[in-house]
Amino acid sequence: MNAYRFSNLVGAPYRGGNVAFAGGSAALVSPVGNRISVTELRKSECWTLPVENGGDVSRVAVSPNGALLLSIDASGRCILVSLARRILLHRMSFKAPVTALGFSPDGSLFAVAMGRLLQVWRTPGCRKEFMAFQLLHTFSSSHDTITCLGWSPDGNWIICGCKDFAVRIFTLQSNRPVVLSAHRNVVNGVFFTESTEGGIGAYSFSKDGALCHWVFHPAQELPAPALDGADDQGKSRKRQKEDEGLEESDGLVRKEEGKLPVLRPDKGQWELVKKRLFHQHGRLSACDYHSGLNIVVAGFSSGVFGIYQMPDFTCIHLLSISKEKITTAVFNRTGNWVAFGCAKLGQLLVWDWRSETYILKQQGHYFDVNCVAYSPDSQLIATGADDNKVKLWNAASGFCFVTFAEHTNAVTAVLFLAGSNAVLSASLDGTVRAWDLMRYRNFRTFTTPAPTQFVSLAADQSGEIICAGTLDTFQIYVWSMKTARLVDVLSGHEGPVHGLAFSPTDEFLASSSWDKTVRLWDVFEGKGGVETFTHTHDVLTVVYRPDGKQLACSTLDGQIHFWDPIDGLLMGTIEGRRDVAGGRLMSDRRTAANSSSGKCFTTMSYSADGSLLLAGGTSKYICMYDVADQVLLRRFQISHNYSLDGVLDFLNSKRMTAAGPIDLIDDYDSDNEAGVDGQVRGKLGQGLPGAQTNAARPIIRTKCLRISPTGRSWAAATTEGLLIYSMDNLVFDPTDLDMDVTPEAINDALESKRYSRALLLALRLNEPLLIQKCVEAVDISAISDVVSNVSLSYLGTLIDALAQYLEKTPHLEFLLRWCLELCTVHGRTIQSKNRELMPALKSLLKSIASLQEQLATAASKNDYLLHYLCSAPTKSKSVEQSLDLCS
Repeated sequence: MNAYRFSNLVGAPYRGGNVAFAGGSAALVSPVGNRISVTELRKSECWTLPVENGGDVSRVAVSPNGALLLSIDASGRCILVSLARRILLHRMSFKAPVTALGFSPDGSLFAVAMGRLLQVWRTPGCRKEFMAFQLLHTFSSSHDTITCLGWSPDGNWIICGCKDFAVRIFTLQSNRPVVLSAHRNVVNGVFFTESTEGGIGAYSFSKDGALCHWVFHPAQELPAPALDGADDQGKSRKRQKEDEGLEESDGLVRKEEGKLPVLRPDKGQWELVKKRLFHQHGRLSACDYHSGLNIVVAGFSSGVFGIYQMPDFTCIHLLSISKEKITTAVFNRTGNWVAFGCAKLGQLLVWDWRSETYILKQQGHYFDVNCVAYSPDSQLIATGADDNKVKLWNAASGFCFVTFAEHTNAVTAVLFLAGSNAVLSASLDGTVRAWDLMRYRNFRTFTTPAPTQFVSLAADQSGEIICAGTLDTFQIYVWSMKTARLVDVLSGHEGPVHGLAFSPTDEFLASSSWDKTVRLWDVFEGKGGVETFTHTHDVLTVVYRPDGKQLACSTLDGQIHFWDPIDGLLMGTIEGRRDVAGGRLMSDRRTAANSSSGKCFTTMSYSADGSLLLAGGTSKYICMYDVADQVLLRRFQISHNYSLDGVLDFLNSKRMTAAGPIDLIDDYDSDNEAGVDGQVRGKLGQGLPGAQTNAARPIIRTKCLRISPTGRSWAAATTEGLLIYSMDNLVFDPTDLDMDVTPEAINDALESKRYSRALLLALRLNEPLLIQKCVEAVDISAISDVVSNVSLSYLGTLIDALAQYLEKTPHLEFLLRWCLELCTVHGRTIQSKNRELMPALKSLLKSIASLQEQLATAASKNDYLLHYLCSAPTKSKSVEQSLDLCS
């Protein structure tokens, strides 16, 4: 029970803010609500940090070495996270919204823009200390909000763009900024650039699509005039040292011996070299600059992006990737990939502009997720949402691999068919559709004679009978899976049928309705309703225990009733009103303990063995009960995001005004192109003009719960997205370690030439350097024997290690022999466990494909060189020497 830990957040790969690359440009960090998601592009898998911000994340920054992550929410609360260890290091609050954030090139400092203030802080270390964040400098020379910032390559200058259409350059040695004015709109991108002559310049972008190129001309150092008097001479020498950068008042930057004096932006002249226009429809909404390749990327509000070669401003690519505004764009470290994000549609893309291919293309549900279902082998997850789409996710990697968009209204229920590669979905558009998981198409559509709205779905164990409950006609429709014909219509309920469940052992169908009853139906014999269980309140959902000997249903008064479906007797009742209570709405005039709304369960799920029951509803808690003792075992709080309504338990009087809570007042930002619509995270109704709305504060709730058939994980469809809780959260299995598994034991095994034992110990430790050492030590003739001794549980670890090793090793033939022997010896195992090993295999395939491309390029160049040399006169000694070198 206590082994379940938060594992991943899927269903919404991106919701706003900026994204960043980390870990050698192979990992993409993106905010999702108040959490941080990390996408391993080489391994084709996604995982979410277990730490949470206090609100929706607005800015993220990764240190240059990829070890630290700064995450700041919309209220200015900051957390520092270790990406390698996935733990929280420090917390701090800037007490104001942060509009720009960036690490210095060496990672020792970071700059934060808050309104008109620019602050420079020292980066904390990994050890615990009091007041870890140390403020070094504050600049307050801006006349309006700072929108973007960038560091110079030497880390001494900071360039900022503001809403007052100006660009300011600050230095750590002076409080006087240099103001550059050439733009006619808000500046939303600034970057330093280095010229081939060693000079420094800058690029600045504005929303109207203007790009300004600035170049700095340093002033020539003149000798200080000789002054009479010792005091005057001392002051003159001190002033000269300060101008040269030899001595600074704040002690941030010192001149080292053998290095040139630090340049000052105010001790020279900035020149506008060129001002260019992109001439694209829509405003410039995102941009980035890569100094190594001297290229810029610009994203626009029309969904178009362009890549330009500087300084000639030559267009390399001009493509459309979305119908909405591109909210973020960033290059990776090598510059061959560029990541884009579209907050309104939940799109996250990584584009390889050299090969013109997608490295990553993910789009989550941009409205609330209503339903979730596990496949029989627990490898796939199906979700349906208010955006009329059905998505299939890989449970191991967290990636969406197919989307079905044929429904024309919200999807309310999804279901996998046992023993077949098909998934069913019910929708408010009046159809139930069957999807083929082999060809990814809609091969069955179940309809009714009169239009109706479906809110529940069930199928028998054989998958031959499909049943769906309605919202408006209060009937249950029964179809045949083979013929798609309507077989029967079950009538008897007097309210919406929100719960349907087939018995796992017999042929009875259980249904729950708002008419305060649970009914059992004999579908196959055609006898109709055979049993009715009456309650005192509306019944919200019903589930069968896996052995078919118990029926659980929840009612509007917060109780869970357990029935014996065979004898028709009440087996027990759980009073869950206090368990699910928690969190008050902003419109409530009382605390959560005294509130009477939402204290009931709307979704439940049994574990595979029937010993546990998960229940959730319009609350921040998910309750886990012991079925035998009918007691609460644990409560899971699904989110600590204060941007959601219903997370806080007590009323904060500081947020109250004469017109009511300040969070309910519609604060329209005219500078925001999308306005309030850009902040809506759920499918919320639009209020009347001038009325108080809660569009930016969705209510926290759990709409669907499902435990996987293996019992190792469970999924919850919540306001935050699809939360996955799993028992398999550890990087390595500690039960597989003993006193003999040490690096010394690995070295001893290598010295005695016991390569199989050494590799097995290294795989158990899961240390990449030790695995690499063991792989290199094996003789090429003994690779087959060593590979055959690798157990199946460590096969994925070895494939991952080989994929990472191939990216940086010169021993290509040696490692390719390892890959060949691995596929030859364990080929059948790889085919049988392709879903489990798919992320590792994709990572290995990408590494091999990258090597093939590099070798093909090198071979092509050598071929042209040989043809050129062979065409020259053969009597030349230089040519003969070149041919000898090539041979």
